[in-house]
Amino acid sequence: MNRNTLAVYFVTPDGASPDLVMAAVRGGASMVQLRDKRASDSDLVALARQLKPDLTRRGVPLIVNDRLAVVLASGADGLHVGQSDGDPRALRKALGPGRLLGLSVETLAQLDAIPAGSVDYLGVGPVHATATKPDHAAPLGVDGLGRIVSSTALPCVAIGGLGVADAAGVKAAGANGMAVVSAISAAPDPAAAARALAEAWRSA
Repeated sequence: MNRNTLAVYFVTPDGASPDLVMAAVRGGASMVQLRDKRASDSDLVALARQLKPDLTRRGVPLIVNDRLAVVLASGADGLHVGQSDGDPRALRKALGPGRLLGLSVETLAQLDAIPAGSVDYLGVGPVHATATKPDHAAPLGVDGLGRIVSSTALPCVAIGGLGVADAAGVKAAGANGMAVVSAISAAPDPAAAARALAEAWRSA
């Protein structure tokens, strides 16, 4: 995959609207992950199908969190899973060729356990504490992020309480981008927030 695609990785909040997603993309989000723990599979399929044509025209991959069936039914570009969401080898086989598989990692031990050739990129974090995911592991900090990123050849996107001020540190740690939720979704102007993140990343 193109590592630059991870630069501004927008993870949607529960109940995200198409307007919010497209505002983020207009501002500079380079990848979108649909993550909604409350929505039904059918609702997510409908949302993904609505978004996919516009995202494809803009060259922005559409990833779905933890719902293989939604990926397959909607034509999304890939799947992102956590450590307890299935065997990466089985998921890789089920996705078939041409789709992306991302995996969240929090420790070097988890990194070492990834089956070779099963995953396309890693979500590494949390870098900072975040209210978006209250049950997260202990924050890694930028130094911990760097230790994991430097131990793999896979593209890595940092996640966890990140914003514009973190771009330089995250980039210096070797990550290929920043994944954010509230930095875009909770902003008064999501497009402007995404633009600021993209500009901070480019200039870091």
